[in-house]
Amino acid sequence: MIRLALAGLRSRLAAFLGTFVAAVLAVALIGGAALLLFSVLTASPTTHRFDAATLMVGGDREVSLTTVKDKGKGKHKTKTKTERLSGAPALPSAWGDQLAGLPGVEQVTADYAFPLSLTTMDGSPTGNAVGHGWASAALMPFTLQSGTAPARGQIAVDPSLGLHTGDQVLMVSRTGVRRAVVSGVLAQRLDEQKAVFVADTDVATVSGLTGPTAYAIFGAASADAIGSALGTDAVYEGPDKVKADLPSALPDYIGAISIFGFVIGITSFATVFVLTGTVALTVRQRLRELALLRATGATPRQLWRLLSAETLFVTLVAAIVGGPLGVVVAEVIAARFRDLGAVPPQFAVRVNVGVLLAAIAVTVLVAQFSARLAARRAIRIAPAQALQETLVEGRTGWVFRTLTAAVCTTGALVILAVVPLDGPFGMGMTFISSALLLSAVGAAGPLLVRLLGGALSRLAGLTGIAGWLAGAFTRAENRRVTSVAVPLALMVAINAPMLLNSALSADLAADQSRARLSGSSIATGALPLSALPGTGDYTALLPTRLIVDEGGKPEDYAAYGIQQQGKPTLDLSFTVGTLPGGTAPAKGGATLADGGATGSSGLAASEYLARANGWQVGDTVQVWLPDGYATALKLTGVFANNRGFGDLLAPAGLVAAHDPRGVVTSVAYHGSLTLDGMHVVPPQAQASGDADERQGAWEIMIAVSLGFTAIAVVNTFAVAAATRRAQLSQLRLLGATPGQIRRMTAREAVLTVAVGLALGIAVTTVVVAAFSTAQDGTLRLIVDPVAYGGLLGVVGLLGLAAGTLPARLVLRSVRPI
Repeated sequence: MIRLALAGLRSRLAAFLGTFVAAVLAVALIGGAALLLFSVLTASPTTHRFDAATLMVGGDREVSLTTVKDKGKGKHKTKTKTERLSGAPALPSAWGDQLAGLPGVEQVTADYAFPLSLTTMDGSPTGNAVGHGWASAALMPFTLQSGTAPARGQIAVDPSLGLHTGDQVLMVSRTGVRRAVVSGVLAQRLDEQKAVFVADTDVATVSGLTGPTAYAIFGAASADAIGSALGTDAVYEGPDKVKADLPSALPDYIGAISIFGFVIGITSFATVFVLTGTVALTVRQRLRELALLRATGATPRQLWRLLSAETLFVTLVAAIVGGPLGVVVAEVIAARFRDLGAVPPQFAVRVNVGVLLAAIAVTVLVAQFSARLAARRAIRIAPAQALQETLVEGRTGWVFRTLTAAVCTTGALVILAVVPLDGPFGMGMTFISSALLLSAVGAAGPLLVRLLGGALSRLAGLTGIAGWLAGAFTRAENRRVTSVAVPLALMVAINAPMLLNSALSADLAADQSRARLSGSSIATGALPLSALPGTGDYTALLPTRLIVDEGGKPEDYAAYGIQQQGKPTLDLSFTVGTLPGGTAPAKGGATLADGGATGSSGLAASEYLARANGWQVGDTVQVWLPDGYATALKLTGVFANNRGFGDLLAPAGLVAAHDPRGVVTSVAYHGSLTLDGMHVVPPQAQASGDADERQGAWEIMIAVSLGFTAIAVVNTFAVAAATRRAQLSQLRLLGATPGQIRRMTAREAVLTVAVGLALGIAVTTVVVAAFSTAQDGTLRLIVDPVAYGGLLGVVGLLGLAAGTLPARLVLRSVRPI
């Protein structure tokens, strides 16, 4: 059987070329996406600030909530959910003496970690850094490349900051702005953070910390003994010592995990979808051969083995090419994401053989399943009936196809109708809906193509004999047309919703940003809260992260500490209530009847977050601040203009006290306002960073998907054209000229492309309309006409080229029979 399979491959290299190309792409894209996800899940800091220490003692670095559900009959189900903090709480100062007295402890070093912003004396920013006391330099250990250790009012800096010994800088922290002199430049640097060391006597003043954020232990003491003595399990050794550092100083891969998870979802669906169709199309070319083998005595089992062996050989050879190509794909995508800032700069692709083998295994299994599915009827039925169905397409399997299409369509519509698409999972849910609708199109493809193609083919018949023949072949060879029209629909319906929905999100965020800042001047930089003036009309914002309890699950949200002075300057479009502290919102927002919460006890939430959690003004919300400080805040208001901004607002004083950075980064003001160390910038530049990063990430995913589906479309058209060699020879024998056949195949390509575009547009319209309505209540069928038209034009031209050129190449080698 193996020799027969190899002989079949040698005699039909052209027929199996399409399967080979599809399998190469499948292995490359699935393998590349899987490598990216594997790399980000296993990523860890490349250098450790605590390498020289034996053990590290840290505090809580996450919020943990446990819920117990009564399942009846005395049974309970316990769930524990955690969320990482962005800051680190100060540890008790008494721990230092306690640790020093434990057996096996030779030395204890108190470690402090706190964010800093540095600017030159002319106001040019040198970047954000993480400050430490000079005593912590011995924990790596750091040494000096030049200069001396810092004394009071001096700093030693990471070489990546570009500063030199003797330079003067302004050092901004939550406790104030200070002038510092660079006393030395470090010989080492960390990939994860820009380290700045201050004199140990300056640590408390600069950081505002009441105690160390970690303790370093040297000696032979065990982690269990230390943990038992202190009553904590936050004792780390080996590679885990890095967990004792400031969380915000370590690379954050949470966003990258979701991005790469989405990438692997898109690529896996598209590759499986295309690979299944290509393999099935290749197998259907051989149905007559399989029927003849049945007629000459071959058993169904022998034919299954033959098909499996041929498909296995093709996919394994493709894996030899696709595996290394997958590494290249991962490296290219990772490099682009690093440039965008969507992943930390030090992120590197980890090549793992097991991951690549898994991608190959998925490809092999999908190809085997597709081959069996395509040939199942020709192998199982009687040889005579199989031969007959190779001449006239059978209409079997409609019940299963219809049921599958109905289930997939229902699932997609339920998601679009029930899931809140205006939330953080909106884009992901629209992709799932598109995938389900495309699956429905794939299942009901022959029927849909028969309906659409039938109507269009009759119109083509009005264009002359070539159009009449094209229409007749389109109606007669429905499955061939389906096999090339569905990939075109995939190309449109996978990419267009991502393109249009991401563009809509960006436009709405830009609109809300302009609305928030209408009539206001904006100053950005870094300024401690205490440096804000006591007069004027301004709103100061301190960026932070807040964790809230959502039914026993801690969830992290982008937030701001906010302080308003004088008249409102930031329009957040409050639908009810007030800003934290009872301040009236800008531009006629609703007011709270009872005056709301005052002081540092207030919290405002976005409409989406309040609706998702069922919060009402006056409710008490459990909140954790970045350093783990837990407090219950009363909800004072709900605002609508949260796109590109944040979902929570808390009093600035509360945030500054419990966020390690705790500085004002932007101030919206009216009139004139003097803010040393801050710069006036155009309003549209304020929130562009994250928006540009997200838009760039979507563009990369669209480019990857579009590139793959484009190659897949060309490949499928080529395979379909190769199957028509005998048919074109017969037309030549009947007297058709090469020019007539070229015109006929061109019209067939037009019909096929029109059907594919129509199916893709239908899926896109449903998804985009639902997403658009969920965003702001406005039904939009076309979001960006230029981008949408450009995408359809590219797909259409590609389809026409792919439909005509392979047929012309085949025609060159065709001679009348």
